[in-house]
Amino acid sequence: MSLAVQIDSDLKDAMRSRDAPRLGVLRMLKSALKYAAIEKLGAEGVLDDPDALPVIRKEIKKREDSIASYEKAERPDLADKERAEVLILSSYLPQGLTAEELTAIVRGAIAEVGATTRAHMGAVMKLAAAAADGRTDGRTLSAEVQRQLGTG
Repeated sequence: MSLAVQIDSDLKDAMRSRDAPRLGVLRMLKSALKYAAIEKLGAEGVLDDPDALPVIRKEIKKREDSIASYEKAERPDLADKERAEVLILSSYLPQGLTAEELTAIVRGAIAEVGATTRAHMGAVMKLAAAAADGRTDGRTLSAEVQRQLGTG
């Protein structure tokens, strides 16, 4: 089942169960996906799953930034609301990589590129990102590449 179909189904379920927080998040997500589809494919376009994942990650990032702002402003009530939204959005992402899988992917990319210094980081990141296939965020991937290239 594609993400778009899954989100539509979950949206209907949230309506039926009168789950207002989930309903609001899913409506926002559907809207964000539609805007991205219009931008990329035109008015009648529908994003496939690989194109929808970055949109979901972007929405999660927005909420993570809001959480940091709310915590800084000492508004835990609003931060908790954003955390709940992150949990809902995260359920649509593929299962993340374990630390061991991430280490192995980066090690393989370094070996394939023949990287020995941080000057090769761009090439390693490109290969590692392709191998990770969206199962980790860029910040985590970058940190692991830096760690391995710094010691390697």
